[in-house]
Amino acid sequence: MLGVWSLLLLWGLATPCQGLLETVGTLARIDKDELGKAIQNSLVGGPILQNVLGTVTSLNQGLLGSGGLLGGGGLLGHGGVFGVVKELSGLRIEELTLPKVSLKLLPGFGVQLSLHTKVGLRGSGPLGGLLQLAAEVNVSSRVALGVSSRGTPILILKRCSTLLGHISVFSGLLPAPLFGVVEQTLFKVLPGLLCPVVDSVLGVVNELLGAVLSLVPLGALGSVEFSLATLPLISNQYIELDITPIVKSVAGDIIDFPKLPVPVKVPPKEDHTSQVTVPLYLFNTVFGLLQTNGALDIDITPELVPSNVPLTTTNLAALVPEALGKLPPGQHLLLSLRVKEAPMIMLQNKKATVSIPANIHVLSYVPQGTPEALFELNGVVTLSTQLAPSATKLHISLSLERLSVKLAASFSHAFDASRLEEWLSDAVRAAYVPKLNVALDVGIPLPKILNVNFANSALEIIENAVVLTVAS
Repeated sequence: MLGVWSLLLLWGLATPCQGLLETVGTLARIDKDELGKAIQNSLVGGPILQNVLGTVTSLNQGLLGSGGLLGGGGLLGHGGVFGVVKELSGLRIEELTLPKVSLKLLPGFGVQLSLHTKVGLRGSGPLGGLLQLAAEVNVSSRVALGVSSRGTPILILKRCSTLLGHISVFSGLLPAPLFGVVEQTLFKVLPGLLCPVVDSVLGVVNELLGAVLSLVPLGALGSVEFSLATLPLISNQYIELDITPIVKSVAGDIIDFPKLPVPVKVPPKEDHTSQVTVPLYLFNTVFGLLQTNGALDIDITPELVPSNVPLTTTNLAALVPEALGKLPPGQHLLLSLRVKEAPMIMLQNKKATVSIPANIHVLSYVPQGTPEALFELNGVVTLSTQLAPSATKLHISLSLERLSVKLAASFSHAFDASRLEEWLSDAVRAAYVPKLNVALDVGIPLPKILNVNFANSALEIIENAVVLTVAS
């Protein structure tokens, strides 16, 4: 039978709310399976635990080897604690079975974490020959949740005790009186050896929790820093984190974009899945940064469009001849598109759309000359949005849905600008949309949550948010 290390983590004193995201933050719901996997993975290959548990398959190395704390001349070696029992020669711990992690979430209270293991001992018996023992151990620890100096959640070990289980003799002879000595000695020694293992586990978990509060670069636009808005909450299946995104410019100044005044209704999470909700605010933030940095502006010249989208006065004359004035046919045109207001992003009815208000100036185009303004349009570029998650961000790809324009000013005669919409749409589709998709390569950043990979997650667009759900 495997022993059990029981670890009680005091996370919070409330259970998650009923699906309402009251702030503009990112709501993360971490399934208990992901917490268990994170701990298990850290025990297998984590550098913090390597010196404690890393000698299971390779003896005589690290803390479990002959020169380590537990072997040779260590606490259990010849001359150590067991040295007082002359009949036992050099008894030492040579193996610690890799723990199997299981846990149970306690709603509104904490986490019951169990690490199942066996301790293997080896030495010379009192009658000579090889002596091999295996001991089961139950280490119970109480851990409180505090806040580090960086403002990250941190687990603090408050109390740790061990309960020694059954001791088995696999090889050699151990008389009953000496068996009792072995039992009592292990009872005294194991807390000092195994409670630091609990501390090491907490150290790994704290590093993973601290990574939630990270600075995510947005290329030349700036960065997003995630911070914890409230203490973590617990249900019987998941831990909930309310994470606030703080947007900063390249210079480090905080940029505050308009926030949604109403809460987001988050759908319930299914068992054995983890979930992250990306709010509309982050979409507004990325597009707002692009607009203020001029990344949504473009001058469309004939060189930027294919031959089947001609930008000439000949084509314009076929649509609105009254707009040309005295310009001759066959002259090239320039479309100068400027975005002076932040785009509007809509997330609703399982669909994402972006509306970009734009001023479009149409000018005669002479590569080495001075352009001559013909007319100005007020337009709205409406784009369909395709979303695709990766491990670190939500990728955005746009395609033109429609373009509507109205005449704002003309230097010749007034005309019905709607007759230009198809012609302008061809130019916008060919030159402007590809430019937007390149600028949007920064994507929508996702917080790091216990190394959960959302690359293969299911994506759902709800009212004013996007929900990513991945199976544990």
